[in-house]
Order: sequence, then C-alpha cells, then structure tokens
Amino acid sequence: MKKTLIIFILSSFCVLGVQCQTKGKPNILLIYTDDHRYTGIQALGGKGLHTPHMDELVEQGVTFTKTYLQGAFTGATCIPSRAMLLTGKNLFELDGQGHNIPEDHTMIGEAFSKAGYHTHREGKWHQDFKSLSRGFHSGGWVMGKPVYLTDHFRMPFSEWNAEGEYTKEKAFLLTWTEEGGYEKRALTKDDKKGPTGTELDGPHSSVVIADGTIDFINSYKEQNPFLVYAAFHAPHDPRQSPKKFKEMYPPEEVTLPPSYLPQHSFDNGHFYTRDERLAAWPRTEEVARSELADYYAIITHLDQQIGRVIEALKQSGQYENTIIILAGDSGLAVGNHGLMGKQNLYDEDGIHVPFIISGGFLDKSQRGKKVHSLSYIHDIFPTLCDVAGVSMPSSISGKSLAKVISGEVREVRNEAYYAYRQHQRAYREGDYKLIEYVRAPDNDWKRGKLIAGSRVTQLFNLKDDPWETFNLADFPEYEKKIAELRLKMQNAAEEVGDIADGKRTKFDFWEYY
Repeated sequence: MKKTLIIFILSSFCVLGVQCQTKGKPNILLIYTDDHRYTGIQALGGKGLHTPHMDELVEQGVTFTKTYLQGAFTGATCIPSRAMLLTGKNLFELDGQGHNIPEDHTMIGEAFSKAGYHTHREGKWHQDFKSLSRGFHSGGWVMGKPVYLTDHFRMPFSEWNAEGEYTKEKAFLLTWTEEGGYEKRALTKDDKKGPTGTELDGPHSSVVIADGTIDFINSYKEQNPFLVYAAFHAPHDPRQSPKKFKEMYPPEEVTLPPSYLPQHSFDNGHFYTRDERLAAWPRTEEVARSELADYYAIITHLDQQIGRVIEALKQSGQYENTIIILAGDSGLAVGNHGLMGKQNLYDEDGIHVPFIISGGFLDKSQRGKKVHSLSYIHDIFPTLCDVAGVSMPSSISGKSLAKVISGEVREVRNEAYYAYRQHQRAYREGDYKLIEYVRAPDNDWKRGKLIAGSRVTQLFNLKDDPWETFNLADFPEYEKKIAELRLKMQNAAEEVGDIADGKRTKFDFWEYY
C-alpha cells in the first residue's frame, strides 16, 4: 500500500515531464497580463508584433491554444477573471461580480502556503483587501485600489500591509530622481484622472511591477520554494508606452485583422460602455490602425519587462528550478467587429487568452508543445497544483490539464459555455460556436420612451473562420445545427449554474431568451 502511494505521488508530480528526479518542489512565477488577447504574442498571432521574450516562453514551454475567460457580469472583466484565476472557481460560483473572495474559496496563495511555499504578490489587485492579506505572505506595492488615475506613467500605488488597511490618503505616485531611480510623493488635489503622463513624469506601471518582482527574486534567501503572482496592468488602456516603443509601430504600417469593421452591425446589449467610448465612431481604418499601433507598442514594452524578470531568475540561479506561467485575463477588440473593448464573447475581442507553462523546471521533451484542448482560466490553478505536486483544494471546480499535457487523455472538456452580463451567451462544441444576444425591453427614462427588445443569433465555424467574420446563422441549411447547439447551450447553462431547476438565476438572460 505504501509503495503504491509513493508511485502515485511521484507520477502526479512528474506528469508534465518536469525534472523532479533531482529537484524538490519548483518555484512558481505566475505572470498575469491585462486585456492581452491570444494573438497579442508574435509567436501565437504573427501580427508583426515584437515580443521576443514571450516568444521564448512559447518556444521553451507548453502553449494552450484554446484557453478562455468564461465571461463576466461587469464591464470590468478583469475583476471576475482574476477571481477565477485565484480561486479556481467558475464564473457562476463567484461572490457576485468577483470583487470579494469568500473565506471558503481557497486561494492559490493559501493552497501553496499550506504546501510550504512562501507566497508573494506584485502589482494590480481588483479584489477585496481582506482576501489580499490572507492570500499571500508578502507583497510589493499594490495598484488598482484604493485610487486609480487611468495613467500608466502616473499610477498610484500603496504600501503592502498584512492588515489590509489601504486608504486614498496613504497612496502615492512615483517620480524620477536625479540619479535615475524613482521616489514616492503624496497625491494632491491637482493629480487629476486621465492619460496625461509621459515617460518624463515617472516610471511606467510595467517597470514598477517588474522592478518589484526582480527585487523579490534577488532578495529571496529562504530554503522553501516561492510562488510569485506578478499582476501587470499592461496592455490595458490607456495604451501608453515610452516614445521608442511607439516609434516601432507607425500606424500606417499596421495591418488590420480580418475582423476589422468600422462599426458593429447591431446592438449587442452593452454597446456604450467605457471601453467603447475610447475611440470615435465609426472606427475608420486610420482610427483602428492608430489604436492597434499603441496596443502593439505597450505589449512590446511589457515584453521587455517580462524579459527583465526572466533574466533576474537566470542571474539569481533560480531559473532552472522555476516554472513560469504567462496568462492573460481577457481578450480585446481594438477595432475588431467595430468594437474597442472586451465586453463581448468573440474570441480575440473578448475571451481568448494566452496561457503558457514554461521555465527551466520544465523537461526538454515538453518544450514547444501545443495543447489544443478547450480550457478556462479557472483551470490554471488546479493545473499548477498538479505541476508542483500541491494538494488541490476541495473548493476548486476547475479541471487540471496535466493529463492532457502528458498525453494520458485527449481533453478534459469537449464543450465550453460563456456569458457576458444579461445580454450575451455562447456555446462551443467542436468547430462550431453559437452566440446569442438578448436585449430586453428597456424604459429609457432619459429620453422618455420605451426601447424595444431584440434577439440576434450568430454561428461561426472557428476552424474555417477563426476571426468570426462569416455568420452562418443567416443561411437556412444551418437551422438544424443551431437548434442542436441551442439545446446543448441550455443544458450547459444548467450544469454551470446559469439556470437553476429550470428557472432563471439572478442573471436574467434566460428570462428573455
């Protein structure tokens, strides 16, 4: 019995081909980027981007080509995305929109701490401060709360504290010193919101978060392994980057993706969000190219900072014993389908994200591998548990991808269900993806009139049409396929908790569908 148990533990720990024969538990560096669509890495999208360091992670690691955000019930999709990453819970199990993480939702930091890891975090935080304190042993400067100026060069930060006490009065900005470093200064009433900063004002948020991560790596001297959660704010808007990066992408030289449109063809239910007001209507080719140029520039700047972090691992001698995870929290349209934001269920525009497992701890036999099994962001946590040989908390509902990587099974999911607010639902099986839109009747009190409701159906073959440009629902020969997928979508809704006992939940899409 004891021999069987030992074999089981070793097989689960070595399932990715990691070099566990001569090493202990690996360090974990979890890099999470913001509004970073799958094709926002040159090695994955081939869109003329310059991302050598992320490309190297792809070349040296395992890339998951079909990982998705399950959705959101807020336009700030990064809130539920990060809650799902940190807890391994699905969208419908979160506490509301995902702002608060209940104590019975075991966080990744708690699980790894219990396994003997020192857990540390850097950068963006979108959840409650109580969960921030309980989730990690230590942390660098915190951004995103309690004050935010919408400016990468004037980004307010707060000092980490274990008690979770963060106030606007204690937040600070960073400014350059004469020696080329940066120092803190208090916020004043003159520090207005808006992207008015430049590289002359202070360090970019990506630089600050990379610096904090590097400082931790260089100063860490403990024997037990570490887990670092480095949450970058880039490439989230405002799409600011230093001048030399902007000059790399002249807008007139940027190629528009196949799904570019000057305007979305119908009201998707949440049409006038903050993100959609970032650029003028219609999205002319000039507007779309300019926005894409800025998007590519901030990604390339982010890539440089990630490269600095990886180099610090190598210089410290810890690279060979570290697993690096790179993942994005959502897609982003930036002109696709006439949209700018991520408040939708199109792949690249909203939910398709990069997910890569790389680093020196990964065995050479796994490097460069592509995994085409469907997965969600909330599958990352359980997968990491298997990678590192950490016990998986019972609160997790995501599924580990370890056996898919090892080749033991072909997939852990053969379908996917997505939701955005009460307006949109999508279902994918095989090559086909169904998106349904419901706009409920609304009393527009500002204009004193009733707005009629609407229904729109889209069907795409993602194998033939990965950019979702050709709606098959317009053709009668697909009526049977649509009926089949609609039934399966409703079954999937019941399974994940979007429909309970045949009745709508608090998300009223199904009341009007």
